[in-house]
Amino acid sequence: MVRQKTLSGKQKAAILLISMGPDVSAQVYKHLTEEEIEKLSLEISSVKKVDNKIKEDVLDQFHQIALAQDYISQGGIGYAKTVLEKAFGENEASNIINRLTSSLQVRPFDFARKADPMQLLNFIQNEHPQTIALVLSYLDAEQAGQILSGLPEELQADIAKRIATMDSTSPDIISQVEQILERKISSSITEDYTQTGGIQSVVEVLNGVDRSTERTILDALEIQDPDLAEEIKKRMFVFEDIVILDNRAIQRVVREVDNEDLRLALKVASDEVKDIVFKNMSQRMAETFKEEMEFMGPVRLRDVEEAQTRIVGSIRRLEEIGEIVIARGGGDDIIV
Repeated sequence: MVRQKTLSGKQKAAILLISMGPDVSAQVYKHLTEEEIEKLSLEISSVKKVDNKIKEDVLDQFHQIALAQDYISQGGIGYAKTVLEKAFGENEASNIINRLTSSLQVRPFDFARKADPMQLLNFIQNEHPQTIALVLSYLDAEQAGQILSGLPEELQADIAKRIATMDSTSPDIISQVEQILERKISSSITEDYTQTGGIQSVVEVLNGVDRSTERTILDALEIQDPDLAEEIKKRMFVFEDIVILDNRAIQRVVREVDNEDLRLALKVASDEVKDIVFKNMSQRMAETFKEEMEFMGPVRLRDVEEAQTRIVGSIRRLEEIGEIVIARGGGDDIIV
């Protein structure tokens, strides 16, 4: 029989799910990727018999980690460690925290993500741009967007570019930055070595800034790195986001784009997108579109994606010349 000390993380997860029963396990599966489900199911299928002592140890370990995670969400690693020490003793508390950080990979700057954006801005605005970019890449997109908007314009594009081109960052560097914030906001945060930054990260940040800040950053990036600026703009608005446009804007888009592109784009679109587009057509046009789409037959996904890209490009152009408004954060887009 497998001894407790030799159990891998997957084995423990399999024992935990078996212990919880099929109904609860099915709910857990909904939050896993296909690869995780496949690996975990294979592990479960290989479990023949579980000793009661091992099962109890795994359940107890899971309970302790869940408690620790809850304490961390309330007040950070330091708070969790203090509470756990009172409950389980110093050694066991350290073991629980170590298991948690190794298995769940608690992300750095957890406390910072709960702080007020303007307070964080005061803490980091005089730091090196790379330090600011690192901190922003770990924050929630909306929070990071507000901070980016509050920074001087001459820094905004530089920091956005640093976020977009950032890859993985060593624990030593993260630790140094954490120590700076720890002294300022009295927080204790663990090390992590994770993929952060990247183009999607800066896109999410820019989606949280006001339109004026976005224009300033993209204009500067077009001069510094045109290819990067174009890639960011492509991801700023995707075809499915058409649902956030008002009716007048959608009607303008329908008039602007090629009908064949629109039929292709709608072929695999969600019902919500189809409904709002058809709603902004004349009844005759909508009926014609539906009939033509029905008899269109199978289409290549690449053709659909290219059509959607062309439509998104038209939407961006219409926004740039002021004919439509894409709602986003900040008062710059308030319509009166």
